[in-house]
Amino acid sequence: MTANLDTRNVESPEATEIFISSTPRENAPIQDQAREIFAGISDVLRSRGASILQERIFSTQSAAETLRKARAQAYGDLDDGVSPSFLVAEEGSSGPIAGVQVHAVSGGSKPEVVQLDGIPCGRIFRSPRCSYLTLSYISDQQDQQAPEQARIMMQKGDTILKKYGVDFLSVPRTWMWLKDILSWYDDFNHVRTNFFTEWGLVGPGTRQSMPASTGIGLGPANGGHCTMDLTAVLEPAGSTEYLQAAGKQQCAMEYGSAFSRASKAVTPAGHTVFVSGTASINTDGQTTNLGDAEGQKKTTIENVRAVLGNMNCGDDDVVHVIAYCKTTEIEKVFEPYKKALNWPWITAICDICRPDLLFEIEATAMHK
Repeated sequence: MTANLDTRNVESPEATEIFISSTPRENAPIQDQAREIFAGISDVLRSRGASILQERIFSTQSAAETLRKARAQAYGDLDDGVSPSFLVAEEGSSGPIAGVQVHAVSGGSKPEVVQLDGIPCGRIFRSPRCSYLTLSYISDQQDQQAPEQARIMMQKGDTILKKYGVDFLSVPRTWMWLKDILSWYDDFNHVRTNFFTEWGLVGPGTRQSMPASTGIGLGPANGGHCTMDLTAVLEPAGSTEYLQAAGKQQCAMEYGSAFSRASKAVTPAGHTVFVSGTASINTDGQTTNLGDAEGQKKTTIENVRAVLGNMNCGDDDVVHVIAYCKTTEIEKVFEPYKKALNWPWITAICDICRPDLLFEIEATAMHK
């Protein structure tokens, strides 16, 4: 028996990007689920001569160590020392493990490892087409207050970017993983907006070049309040496009969240469209379909597809997708929608950024 493995490839003369989504076989012991997931991913990477660019693991806190050990055993020399992002979700229909996402690349030279304070935390892939950086699991645990941890997390990201001659203006996508999100999301937004204003991403005279983003109620398994992943295009400079409004959604800054609805960036094998975490929100920024899981799911999918359409992508271009469900009951309602769309679903159970939101989707799509 094997885990459920979805692999999507985009090829160019310079490189091939490989997007892997793996979810566990149901009703199997957790050790078997973990072993099968990483054995399958390892087989794909080795058969393609591929190197990991970014990796995320979604599970309960209690399952994280089992997954860490299974990954180490399966990967061997594939492990370059950069930790994946271990993200804590509630138990879902598949058990303690929700799934694993890997973005990998083959062709050309291997990615170089990025370090901060001697700790591997990211990678750079360089090709004639572009120089592409990823950072994973950027966090701080020295301060007990969540907003201060977020501030230091953002500062660490900026420090690494500046080391390579860029800043957040070169970042098309961030992921903000926030433990107990409902207790401090307003504080987090305040920290992020202050940083982006200071760095010239938003405010008078700027081009409103905020990254696409997800801010969701999954905390890091390492015990901190928050952690961050991001991608950056080091070269060519200024090549990222940003979409502020799409479909029924206006600019998120109108209700205090500093992110773009989507961005389009040059990546090793083509152009990648990053669709931000998207929910059932109307043109006024209000939650719609209150208490109606079916309605929220339908509206959310419509909103995601509207963003994809605005960025000249369709369903077949989607290479990674995560559905965030507030409860396992919401997850069950979602099952027919998953089957209707041939997207590489991973589903995580967690709080969304508002108490009345039951569901959220983020997506990544690619075209040449």
